[in-house]
Amino acid sequence: MTHIKNNFINKIIKHAILKNPNCKIRTRFPPEPNGYLHIGHAKSIYLNFNIATKYNGICHLRFDDTNPKKEHVKYINAIKKDIKWLGFDCYKNPKYTSNYFPQLYQYAIQLIQNNLAYVDELNTQEIKNYRGSLTKKGTNSPFRNRSIKENLILFEKMKNGMFAQGAMCLRAKINMKSPYIILRDPVLYRIIYSEHHQTKNEWCIYPMYDFAHCIVDALEKITHSLCTLEFMDNRQLYIWILKKLNFIQKPPKQYEFSKLNLEYTILSKRKIQKLIDCKLVDGWGDPRLHTISGLRNKGYTKNSIKMFCQKIGVTKQQNMIELSLLESCIRKDLNMTSPRRMAVINPIKIIITNIDKDHLEYLDAPNHPNIKEMGTRKIIFSNEIYIEREDFYEHVIKNYKGLVLGEKVRLKYAYTIQANKILKNANNEISCILCTLDLYKEKKLQQPIKKYNIIHWISTKNSIKAQFQLFDVLFKSKDIDQEKDIIEAYNPNSCIIKIGYVESITDHEHVKHAYQFERIGYFLKINKNNQCNTIFNRIVSLKNKYKTFIKSN
Repeated sequence: MTHIKNNFINKIIKHAILKNPNCKIRTRFPPEPNGYLHIGHAKSIYLNFNIATKYNGICHLRFDDTNPKKEHVKYINAIKKDIKWLGFDCYKNPKYTSNYFPQLYQYAIQLIQNNLAYVDELNTQEIKNYRGSLTKKGTNSPFRNRSIKENLILFEKMKNGMFAQGAMCLRAKINMKSPYIILRDPVLYRIIYSEHHQTKNEWCIYPMYDFAHCIVDALEKITHSLCTLEFMDNRQLYIWILKKLNFIQKPPKQYEFSKLNLEYTILSKRKIQKLIDCKLVDGWGDPRLHTISGLRNKGYTKNSIKMFCQKIGVTKQQNMIELSLLESCIRKDLNMTSPRRMAVINPIKIIITNIDKDHLEYLDAPNHPNIKEMGTRKIIFSNEIYIEREDFYEHVIKNYKGLVLGEKVRLKYAYTIQANKILKNANNEISCILCTLDLYKEKKLQQPIKKYNIIHWISTKNSIKAQFQLFDVLFKSKDIDQEKDIIEAYNPNSCIIKIGYVESITDHEHVKHAYQFERIGYFLKINKNNQCNTIFNRIVSLKNKYKTFIKSN
């Protein structure tokens, strides 16, 4: 297992163990089952699980299932699948906040009995207005001074379904003038008439996250409740609830770290759902999304995601992580395991006129340039081949490294050719290039004397048709959270489909994970369809391309 770097949370835990060597470290990962996990969740899983492992502790997977209107069992299954795929075993015995609904209800009654909670009849907008702002103090609700007896009766009626949804809620009685807005009588319970995926219709009142979370942490003996900086102010309520409910014997403590911000990426489940609803992406597992399932479908490995989590570390400083860092991790992970093959994704045909059309020659090509143990393969050389359209230009251009009319270029693992003539179709598009072979084997010169630029190619007799899905960033903006409308920032060229050719061997061989198509990138073979023999997803290009993307957009 890859271990986390030393960070401020590590130091906190080391200090706790020094004070109490018998302390059993317990962490938790509490996702709400209202969407799929994303790369930001991977950072949290990696942190919580590895902290527990490092100190011989336990990490709980606990579903924060307190809002049945938005939650579904399909999300629970997807979350468990993602955690299992990442290689963490906390998915085996998941816990649910709903398991504690009876206890939570009793704790709410305890607050009412201590005159620390009351039933309010203000609606959501009125509660917001009464709460004030950072510059304006809050105002007490007109229902704040109800008697304890009346509040107990009303709360029981709420539980028994005697009021309409939204008609009443239970609020903590703290301080409407507090500098922390979270302490201005936060809502603890609300009425929701929706069937719950675990408890069915047993309950019609549901606790808020801030009320349930700290109590369940305490009941499960969580020692370090780790969350992102956006919950920093919520820590005040976390402490208040535990104190007022007398969880004073070794209460859990909340610590915050910076959430993941990744270039060109949205991690908000609400915004991802908007993209799905607008049919701009094909569900939560779309390879252009940075959900765990999306990354997996694109071809990312669990090792590359763990490597990324290790590299970005854990701090309290909010910053934007470059997408190139994530991509460097998958390149590094795939480089030593991916066999090399040749593919042409935007083909143009070349006919070599000084070779017989029935000529067939087998050449050796390495499966990996640096790992001899991966062996070699036979590739076919014939008089008709494909090259990339971008590897040919009619006129000489400065620093151009492809084939130019009247000039020579080297075919990788093969010979040197010279472009002599082009043929065009009715639309004045180049349909074929006529070339001659230089330094042919009859001259007993296997290597050219002069060094020419090298391009990849594929014989028409050693190729199968394939579809290539070339993914780019989903948005044209680096910081999509700063955009008012994510739809306007959407990149219409985030997925480009090309029909080309790949070596025939890929049709029947089984590789560990992915291929590196030389000079193009790493690709994952996904499935077959009626139009093409095979479909390949480009996992990542061979070089960082986003500086170019920024300039071109």
